[in-house]
Amino acid sequence: QVQLVESGGGLVQAGGSLRLSCAASGRTFSTYAMGWFRQASRDFVAAISRSGRTTAYTDSVKGRFTISRDNARNTVDLQMNSLKPEDTADYYCAAVQTPYEATPRRGYSYWGQGTQVTVSS
Repeated sequence: QVQLVESGGGLVQAGGSLRLSCAASGRTFSTYAMGWFRQASRDFVAAISRSGRTTAYTDSVKGRFTISRDNARNTVDLQMNSLKPEDTADYYCAAVQTPYEATPRRGYSYWGQGTQVTVSS
């Protein structure tokens, strides 16, 4: 298994920025696609392939959010710019082991505990 711990959530005003970080345990981080999800329903936000060469985003955050990873540090980040009140949610980091350079939108095996993001208007 892999343990995931999110950090970086907080309260920001609309139009502001926030950077979330997810730290993963284990020695095989580069074999996992990573994703960010939000709400209790775990709605897809963004995903990044094993090497970081490919990314995917849900339409509502495209152009505003950027997912990245550092395989040397076992971390994945979500840079959130131009935040809107509708971005308010608990954000969850997720991992799924895969042999492909894929950016899955579902089917993740491991989940962090979540970090709260509140965007005020």
